Amino acid sequence: MSKEQLLFCPLGGSGEIGMNMNLYAYGKEDNQKWIVVDMGVTFADDSIPGIDLIFPDPGFILDKKDDLLGIVLTHAHEDHIGAVAHIWPSLKCKMYATPFTAELIQEKFKEKKIDILPYLKIVPLNSKIKLGPFEIDFVTLTHSILEPNGLSISTPLGTILHTGDWKIDPNPLIGGTIDEKKLKEIGEKGVESMICDSTNIFNPGRAGSESDVRDSLLKIMEIKTQRILVTSFASNVARMESIFYCAKKTGRSICLVGRSMNRIYKAAKKCGYLKGLLEPLEPRNAKKIAKNKILYLATGSQGEPMGAMNRIVNGIHPEVFFRVR
Repeated sequence: MSKEQLLFCPLGGSGEIGMNMNLYAYGKEDNQKWIVVDMGVTFADDSIPGIDLIFPDPGFILDKKDDLLGIVLTHAHEDHIGAVAHIWPSLKCKMYATPFTAELIQEKFKEKKIDILPYLKIVPLNSKIKLGPFEIDFVTLTHSILEPNGLSISTPLGTILHTGDWKIDPNPLIGGTIDEKKLKEIGEKGVESMICDSTNIFNPGRAGSESDVRDSLLKIMEIKTQRILVTSFASNVARMESIFYCAKKTGRSICLVGRSMNRIYKAAKKCGYLKGLLEPLEPRNAKKIAKNKILYLATGSQGEPMGAMNRIVNGIHPEVFFRVR
């Protein structure tokens, strides 16, 4: 009872896709300090009518908020940051994120009309922060979004490696490559436990590189003579850049369709990514471009009913119309 302890307490995300919210504590039982790693949502399906988003029950950490040192965010996917604007107002603690993630967090709080800047601390890539007994080293990884970070969480009782999401890509096209050197150094010093998060990790095989996807996309687009409509996760900025690249190579203008696609594009540009690309057209201006000279990049790649792709295909989008044969 009098000994110091290092605790891991997942409120969501362990053994399931989405809704990631992980707690770590250090100290004696009557004097423990806590940190939260990620605060995400999961998307409801037809089994829960009338519900769109589900996020973890924060009651446990709300009871301990006086001992909460901060929220650390690994990357900007919705299953890792989507609940922040919903839960944070009850916690009102510091948040720590790398620049791209921080930019998207700011946008979420602007929608809530909350000035988050006094609480949001921007962490440079591959740097360290210290929160009480926790020394947290951000480790650059690769994934389908900009600035994915693993966290090496060091305490007097040992080190935990919290990986966040990752997909090893030797040629990610945009953003840094995986920091193998730092990972090896962490391993050599010793890790007590690794909290590992990666979709499909239990499926054998390899995920392809974004560079391979770009090559395939260009081969397909080079032989097309009508309008081209591509759908993708808006958060996959490398894929977005590949679509811009293919548009330029095939002599086409590009139009972004969907709120989140435009939001991610602007956030990436603001953080210094997506340099030297074509300037995207507004949908109303894209109508004036010849069919063989325009390419649309739309949200809705999972068939969401209100996603831009679904509305275009069903002929109900207000500004983009395709004749589907």
